[in-house]
Parts: sequence; C-alpha cells; structure tokens
Amino acid sequence: MTGRSRIGRWGPPLGLAAVVVLLWEGYVRVAGLDPITLPAPSRVLGALWDFREAAAGHLAPTLVEAIIGCAMSMVFAIGAAVALDRWEPVRRAVEPLFVTSQTIPVVAIAPLFVIWFGFGLLPKILIVVLVTFFPVTIALLDGFGRVDPEAMTLMRSLGASTGQTFRKLRWPAALPSLFTGLRISVVYAVIGAIFGEYVGATEGLGIWMRLSQNSFRTDLVFAAILLTAIVSVALYVGVGIVERIAVPWSPGARGRAGVVAPLAAVVVVVAALALGA
Repeated sequence: MTGRSRIGRWGPPLGLAAVVVLLWEGYVRVAGLDPITLPAPSRVLGALWDFREAAAGHLAPTLVEAIIGCAMSMVFAIGAAVALDRWEPVRRAVEPLFVTSQTIPVVAIAPLFVIWFGFGLLPKILIVVLVTFFPVTIALLDGFGRVDPEAMTLMRSLGASTGQTFRKLRWPAALPSLFTGLRISVVYAVIGAIFGEYVGATEGLGIWMRLSQNSFRTDLVFAAILLTAIVSVALYVGVGIVERIAVPWSPGARGRAGVVAPLAAVVVVVAALALGA
C-alpha cells in the first residue's frame, strides 16, 4: 500500500476522531463544565498517567479473563460446530438451544455466576464464554456450508473419504469464516469480562470503573473506557495477524493486512503513553 493510499484510507477516520476530540476539549473549556459531569480529554489522559500503576494493575486481570475465556470459547465452539455439521439430527436439536442461550440477558446471569462461583476468576471466564461462544460457532457453521459444491464433487470422484474431505477441503475453506467469528468474539470478550467484574470483583477494569464512579472520578471512568478500547483493538489486531499467517490465501485476510499494521502502531503508542513509567 502506497503512502497516498494509506492517507486516503486512514485520513478521514483519523481526521474525524481528531475533530471530535478537539470539539470535546473546546466545549468543556468554553462551557466551564464540572469535571464530574464531563472531563476534558486532556484531563482524562492526565488522570490515566497519574494513576498508571493502578491502571496497569486493573488492566492485567481483565486481559487474562478475556484471553482465557475467548480461548476456551473457541475450543468449545469448534467442537460444537464440527459436531453440528457432521450430524444433522444433532444440529436440528441443539442449534435452537444455542440461539435461545443468546436471549438470556447477561445483566441477569452475571450476578448469579458471582453468587454460585464467588468473586474469583471463574465467573468472569464463564461470562466471557457465554458471550463469545455463539459468534464463533455460527460463523464456522456458515463456513462449512459455503464450501464449493463442485470441489465436493471432485473430492468424491477422487475417492476421498468423509474425513479426508473434511480435513483437506471443508476445514481449510471454513477458516476465513472462523476468523470472522473470532474477530467479533474478542471484542465481546473484553466487554463480557468487564461486565463480570462490574457486578462483583476485587480487581479489573470493571471494578475500577465502579469504584471511580462511586468516588465521582469521572475522569478515571473515561480512562478505564480508553483502556478497554485499547485492549479490544489489541486483541482484534492479534486475531488479524494470526489470520494473515494461517489463511494467507483468503482475500479478506489480504485486504485486512493494511489495517492491522496501523492499528498495531496505534495500540503500541497509546499503551506506552498511558502505562509507561
């Protein structure tokens, strides 16, 4: 990608973001708003720098919960998708239950997980699994269903068994869909972890938001939101990098290659400014 094309691609969103931040800063200063009501971006960044050690201490548990929960969800989702694809009666029986599970409000189930499993790591991981399992499963099932019928006919004409067809054709063809589901899930994973912490935890960005809110430190609430965005983008970038390595033949992976590098640079710079000593 040339320098001009990069500017054409990233100029408008970065410019819009800069305008929004400048307008926000200007409005707060001109209107003389109380920082409790709405802190200026400069105040948010200053608070994040002043409390960088506390921010790093709360960031680590949230990141661990999101990664572990998403990894467990991916394993379960792949197994479920393969089973549902191979056995149609099982799919007809189980798929409606998966859909129904997504209608359960997390706001209702999260406090129950805390009651059942305490304030430790387990309830947060379970909440992450609950909110990330469905996108990966459905995306992978959709990928299995999009295999070229002519390729399937060719494999059968060559005498390939069902297992060989799955390993050599259907699984590789479904990998781009799998990564599509993963990109969605990693963002949900951070939200799920934070919500689990918000309703009951001793550390993490969620509990930091709640404590800051109770202390009327709106600037620290926004600082926690900023860190949440950084973590989400970082995980999204990580999935994009793995996708680029695992499925280099995918047009989608090649198209996102130009997106991953700038996002990675933004994550590194903002994290260094926010949490550096």
